[in-house]
Amino acid sequence: MTESDLDLAYTQLAQALTRVGDAQAPLFLSALCLSLISRQDAAAPVLALIEQAEQAARA
Repeated sequence: MTESDLDLAYTQLAQALTRVGDAQAPLFLSALCLSLISRQDAAAPVLALIEQAEQAARA
């Protein structure tokens, strides 16, 4: 993904989170994550990203 693509995706994510609101954000993020996970070829990269995100959230 190019830097421009990444910026576009981040912007779309931020805008969608604003539209769904704080109360629905956890459901939205869960649905998005499950959709993205289902498109992966193997579990290992997904598990590593889950660990990385958990560590960032705990920091």
